[in-house]
Amino acid sequence: MPNIDKMKVKICLVGEGAVGKTCTIRRFIHDEFDDRYISTLGAKVSKKELVVQRGNGGNLEVGMTIWDIMGEKGFRELLKEAYFHGAQGLLAVCDVTRRDTLHDLHEWVKAVFKVTGEIPVHLMANKIDLKDRISFDEGELKKVAAKYDSPYIYTSAKTGENIQDAFQKLAEMIAQRMAAP
Repeated sequence: MPNIDKMKVKICLVGEGAVGKTCTIRRFIHDEFDDRYISTLGAKVSKKELVVQRGNGGNLEVGMTIWDIMGEKGFRELLKEAYFHGAQGLLAVCDVTRRDTLHDLHEWVKAVFKVTGEIPVHLMANKIDLKDRISFDEGELKKVAAKYDSPYIYTSAKTGENIQDAFQKLAEMIAQRMAAP
């Protein structure tokens, strides 16, 4: 494979409505938080560049096109071809205060894999700032992540905790996969 200095990738954020996908992207792109809930209709696309370390010691600039996908279950089948096509990475987001959003990630990931094949997945357990309302333990999160050979991370779009790290790790996973023979 040629030595790549710049790479453009499409990633999708998936998960049920109100898990914090849009807030996560806003925090990542603009370092802002807005707690007013406005349901995403269809998809919203944002862009940001990250730099990852390559195995040979060099740097790789990763231009991310980030797709924020509507979280309504009924639209998952309608949206999948148009929105998931060409994705090279997936941030699967659940809300730590709603156990069902963790288990619903299976359907989201399966829907993406039907279109893209298996791509790197990073699980995000969002809203960790609401520590007193957590509805599942780390063992449950680890079990879901293991199904996709995925890392997981606790995040808070409100405080910014681990948001940058989640996107950075996914960029590294994609770069590593694309560099593999």
